[in-house]
Amino acid sequence: MTYPDTQLFVNDQWLDAADERSIPVRNPATGQVIGTVAHATREDLDSALDSLQRGFDVWRNHTPAERSKIMRKAADLVRTRADEIARLLTLEQGKPLAEARGETLAAADIIDWFAEEGFRVYGRLVPHRSNLAVKQMVIKDPVGPVAAFAPWNFPINQVVRKVAAGLASGCSMIVKAPEETPASPAALVRAFQDAGLPAGVLALVYGDPAEISSYLIPHPVIRKITFTGSTHVGKQLAALAGKHMKRVSMELGGHAPVIVCEDADLELAVKTMGPAKFRNAGQVCISPTRFLVHESVRHDFSRALAEFADGLKVGDGLAHDTEMGPLANTRRVTAMEALQEDAVQRGAEVLSGGRGLDKAGNFWAPTVLGDVSADARVFNEEPFGPMAAIRGFTCLDEAITEANRLSYGLAGYAFTRSLSTADRLTRKVEVGMLWINMPSSPSGELPFGGVKDSGYGSEGGPEAMECYLATRAVSIMHR
Repeated sequence: MTYPDTQLFVNDQWLDAADERSIPVRNPATGQVIGTVAHATREDLDSALDSLQRGFDVWRNHTPAERSKIMRKAADLVRTRADEIARLLTLEQGKPLAEARGETLAAADIIDWFAEEGFRVYGRLVPHRSNLAVKQMVIKDPVGPVAAFAPWNFPINQVVRKVAAGLASGCSMIVKAPEETPASPAALVRAFQDAGLPAGVLALVYGDPAEISSYLIPHPVIRKITFTGSTHVGKQLAALAGKHMKRVSMELGGHAPVIVCEDADLELAVKTMGPAKFRNAGQVCISPTRFLVHESVRHDFSRALAEFADGLKVGDGLAHDTEMGPLANTRRVTAMEALQEDAVQRGAEVLSGGRGLDKAGNFWAPTVLGDVSADARVFNEEPFGPMAAIRGFTCLDEAITEANRLSYGLAGYAFTRSLSTADRLTRKVEVGMLWINMPSSPSGELPFGGVKDSGYGSEGGPEAMECYLATRAVSIMHR
């Protein structure tokens, strides 16, 4: 299978850019150009926005059952094409083929879940306080056309969470997908097209992120913005959306603490956090990053996690035995070098990895750092790479304070055999998602989002639908 050149999707047609501009796409495992993606112009965006308004007028009047039928067919097509889509995803993003296939199949499940959740967009009747002849209703309507911005680390997962919830709510959507990984989200969109989604309900564009966001967000057609990416960029887009009174949901950066208590099952902790840390080469917003380990077990835990990291097979994601692929680009390799150098200068010890690999592509060895200072950059900046930083603690309050110290609040993890400790962590750790004695397990039916600088709104559960619905009150007096 060859890697395709990716076009824009506007008004049910796949098109080159109006001026025929394109951007090269590279395989991060080899550094080689494997294809191109169309670079949208202002003319292309205007065409997409015109079709988006028409599409919304059609889609909002489809019944939930009609929407569900189309969405379920799209989910089935994604499953049928999973192997093909996964290969595209690995070629452009680098993650092992098994991870890419898992992401693709999870996308189909998410579509199915929201296809059914669309049936449960209920209003309500509210009794009037004094007049029985008055009928008071609360009605929920789709908010309107939506602009969605998705990142490169999970180019299918992050697109489908937005698209499935938005379509199930009755919205039309324009997706600005990542230029680094364009073919897999295009394959997802094609499944919706082939399932019979009406023209104009879904558009897909690529290009200069700043230019596209600065044009789409203020545009009068767009009524809601949904963004996944860095906190820095998210704040800029949220400010622009606020200036134009546009509804916003944001899933932003994280720096997930892992609290390993003195009574923890260390084998379980390493068995679950090892794969979680190095999944997608650590390029995961909910990746465990700051390991806070009780001093009584810190040495044993650190040694075991380092052994796990040393045993990972790193290579091209297309190879059947690869367990961790490359970083997405050379910038991430440079970032790993800088973070490690800073940590070592502040007293950290390299327990595993700590080097680039002598091969083509953007490879960095799975790295474990011990005795990391709290003021080290890696303990304060989201590493977004295969780097685990370990620091000890002596009492639980100390660990909780450190877990909450940063402005991030997306995900967290903990290991303990004590129900009392688990309850305390549940109440005290300031994150949107907390997993205790287990790896992360996001699904369509659970909220997915953060607190503090990690964003607001949800991309999972019934809460995700609320982001795309406008609530209205209507009162009628019968005469």
